Amino acid sequence: MYRVWNFLTNYSLLLIIGASIALIWANIDATSYHHFVDFELIHDSWVGHPHYDENGQVTYRTLTLHYLVNDVLMAFFFAIAAKEVWEAVILQNGSLRGKKAATPLFATLGGMVGPISVYLGLAYFLGSETYNAVANGWAIPTATDIAFSYLVGRLVFGAGHPAVRFLLLLAIADDAAGLIILAIFYPSGELAPEWLLLSVFSALAVFYLFNRLPRRMDRGNEMRPTSTWVRNKLSFWPYLVAACASWYGFQQAGIHPALGLLPIVPTIPHADRAFGIFSEAEQYLTDLLNHIEHLLKHPVEIVLFFFGLLNAGVEFSSIGSPTWLVLAGLLIGKPLGVMLFGWFAARPLGLGLPDGMRVIDLFVIGCVSAIGFTVSLFIAAVAFDSTVMLGDIPVQDAAKMGALFSFFAAIVSIVAGKLTKVQKQNG
Repeated sequence: MYRVWNFLTNYSLLLIIGASIALIWANIDATSYHHFVDFELIHDSWVGHPHYDENGQVTYRTLTLHYLVNDVLMAFFFAIAAKEVWEAVILQNGSLRGKKAATPLFATLGGMVGPISVYLGLAYFLGSETYNAVANGWAIPTATDIAFSYLVGRLVFGAGHPAVRFLLLLAIADDAAGLIILAIFYPSGELAPEWLLLSVFSALAVFYLFNRLPRRMDRGNEMRPTSTWVRNKLSFWPYLVAACASWYGFQQAGIHPALGLLPIVPTIPHADRAFGIFSEAEQYLTDLLNHIEHLLKHPVEIVLFFFGLLNAGVEFSSIGSPTWLVLAGLLIGKPLGVMLFGWFAARPLGLGLPDGMRVIDLFVIGCVSAIGFTVSLFIAAVAFDSTVMLGDIPVQDAAKMGALFSFFAAIVSIVAGKLTKVQKQNG
């Protein structure tokens, strides 16, 4: 059910290559790297970075390479994540439904409270100057990179260990919480919530006209001719049009446009069951939602290559206290938070753990989920303006370096697995 090693290896590899090139390039010739990142594709565009007049009104937008990748193309990455979250919540056998999801949800909460507490607590201890400079990055260490965490989880526990499924549930819930945090706490500009009506209208219109209405017209007809015609002839195009309108609504509303496709995902016809996140079995499902995901997988891999290339270019001289705060939040806060909250749910609340899992395995799961990388990089890019400095260190670059260094959580996880005597299950 979870034989996706090759897919996730490919998925991760391009991102790592992009990030590695960026690190090398930025440390060899930072000027040319930043010229590349900020390369202006269109000077006066209807999408792009806003430029304001003295009254705070947007006068024009410039579409740069960085905006194209981070704000436009990454919307497809978040749409795939949202698809997995949606299925886990809405379907009858979804992994985030019922008692089986209760302990992972508590552990997820701990995996957010722990990192935030460590990050802000240490920042406060370092003094008001540091705290004021880095406080807005509190969400950076809450992220869990699903792909990398899953790879490391399999290495530590083995593919057949119940802790791997627990980790996946935690990662899905963490993604859902991360999307909410991005939408609420990290607006991309001045808020104009009336523009969200465009997103809502687009979602409602495409759902009714191309999903519910055809099914109503086919009521009592087992051949379902209308739904079949819509599925075969129109395919994903109505949803793409609605997605573009929703994305534009998010941009104009001041909410990060990379989340702009989220209202459209629940409107797409989906199968009545899900086999699990990244499950190979889902490639045989023919519903439109899974079909669209299959079409997006490889383009999104390429998008992630450019995401790594355009966001991971940090000079090693930028390493500073924000770097260590992000790392401390991930490497200390995550394991402790996941273990404490997971233990509280499993034992005092009596919600239990999956058969074959020990309480100490929660600590190891916390270590694995401390790999923030992709989402942590993304949050770091939106949490801090590139001009914010702490002494002579750019806060955004320093925080990004902490997200990159979260790869060390893989080594910590393997060591923790050995010390806690994890019995690998490769069934």
